[in-house]
Amino acid sequence: MLFTDPTRGHRHGYFDGWGADGCYYYSGEGQTGDQQFTKGNKAILEHVKDGRTLRLWETVARSVVAYRGEFVVDKERPYYTTDAPDTNGDIRSVIMFRLHPVAAIPHQGPTIAHTPVAQNIVEDVSTEQRNTERMTVNPSAEPREAERREAALAANYERHLSGLGHTVTRKKIIPSGDQRPLFTDLFDVTDNVLIEAKGSVAREAVRMALGQLFDYRRFIAPTPSLAMLLPTRPRQDLIDLCSTASIAVVYPDGMGFQIEQ
Repeated sequence: MLFTDPTRGHRHGYFDGWGADGCYYYSGEGQTGDQQFTKGNKAILEHVKDGRTLRLWETVARSVVAYRGEFVVDKERPYYTTDAPDTNGDIRSVIMFRLHPVAAIPHQGPTIAHTPVAQNIVEDVSTEQRNTERMTVNPSAEPREAERREAALAANYERHLSGLGHTVTRKKIIPSGDQRPLFTDLFDVTDNVLIEAKGSVAREAVRMALGQLFDYRRFIAPTPSLAMLLPTRPRQDLIDLCSTASIAVVYPDGMGFQIEQ
């Protein structure tokens, strides 16, 4: 038997619900750390082979559960993995099982925000949508001070580029099989440049931006040039790191911005 509690489950990073494809998406077992295919998760994945029936029950009130029907794990895409906060608020990898109802049943209960798709989706979105990846992983979290600095820095650079006559957007990327979208900070359509902003010039921030740029770029065609937007000029060692990866470093300089290749 499977049990879901939409209210209490969110405390542990469980976001179960119906998808737009008619499947029910059920979070795997494990409240802390990366979830593994052991114990209950292994039993769900192999329930057909083992001759087990999956019956879903949903908590609808205190000490009250409602039977939602019999389900079977999808043969072609039985699950996907995504990021979600655990009981302690730490981000970890979660297994999401893709369950088909055995019989036609009403889609009662919550729905998930994004239904995983079989192909990559890349689209332009307005720069006014200041979504961040951390917000999509943990929507209840308050913005961090670094995120506020990044947002202000990106807005200033966007105004600078727009003043030069450039068209500036953001990219929303949903990788194949994933539920949560990725959002780039800025995309200079005119010069085909992908830009990632960070609110600090610390090594950790620079290394994170470097990884994000390479992650995003593989989804965008034609392949864009890369730039890292920082609040001040970083130390030479980090500029050299970016140069090795062919990433331009951009930072405020007086009334404008300086670019170092």
